Amino acid sequence: MSRWTAEDIPPQRGRTAVVTGAAGLGFETARALARAGAQVIVASRNPETGAEAIGRIKREIPSALVRFEAVDLGDLGSVAALAARLRDQIQGLDLLINNAGVMTPPRRMETADGFELQFGTNYLGHFTLTALLLPLLMNAGQARVVTVSSIAARQGRINFSDLQAGGGYNPMLVYAQSKLACLMFALELQRRSQDRGWGVTSMAAHPGVSRTRLLYNAPGGPTRLRRTLRALLWFMFQPVPQGALPQLFAATASAAEGGAYYGPDGLAELNGFPTEARIPRPATDKAACDRLWEVSEDLTGVRFPAKP
Repeated sequence: MSRWTAEDIPPQRGRTAVVTGAAGLGFETARALARAGAQVIVASRNPETGAEAIGRIKREIPSALVRFEAVDLGDLGSVAALAARLRDQIQGLDLLINNAGVMTPPRRMETADGFELQFGTNYLGHFTLTALLLPLLMNAGQARVVTVSSIAARQGRINFSDLQAGGGYNPMLVYAQSKLACLMFALELQRRSQDRGWGVTSMAAHPGVSRTRLLYNAPGGPTRLRRTLRALLWFMFQPVPQGALPQLFAATASAAEGGAYYGPDGLAELNGFPTEARIPRPATDKAACDRLWEVSEDLTGVRFPAKP
């Protein structure tokens, strides 16, 4: 996969993709898939950002089949409503890119359902969306689910005794937990798909360190630390289109494998071209992955089927 780029994306005509997030990595992923011919549904919380993204893609690619659907991943009712609309609109879903997220609000905040904001949005929202769209994914045949993690997952630990950080809130550690949970979910989804015959391939990816709005425009606004990091460590931040390559590789490349984790090939996986990323040790604990899955079903009230 040496120096794989968006130019290497195979033709996607006839395929349907859902990408969560209308800015940053989500926008670049949607644009690349649309350019390759896919019908792309961009799902995001902000209709204005969504309209801007759709307009920009259509101006650049007049033939693009791309549209917007509203969803707030921090509101499971909104997630269920999106899934219901999609089940009415399309017969099958070839690609689901679980990309959107929030990062390090300075104070503890909660979703509409009372979950800690980062864990609830980054992880539980996507867990729920995947479960509710699984029938469409199975209908498509050979569908792929790509869940976006982060190099921050290396510092993550799943605190089963306090998943919602009610006993103490450290913004970065809670973010790392949410992104570790995303990675564990992707790996467990692949195992369960194989065991239960769902026919869905699941992978994870991370963008290294990219110049997205996520770091700079986290809830609560940019902090002095974020400004300093961006100013002093500018050389470590790769362009957003480059950061989107690992998830595009996972979504489209014939060489991408189920249960794999993809990231940049540069120093410490900070930047570069797609390659297999190092899986943090906590994510290799199958018992913990299984426990997280069961807890997540209980928290969200959704259930994945035992059989196709």
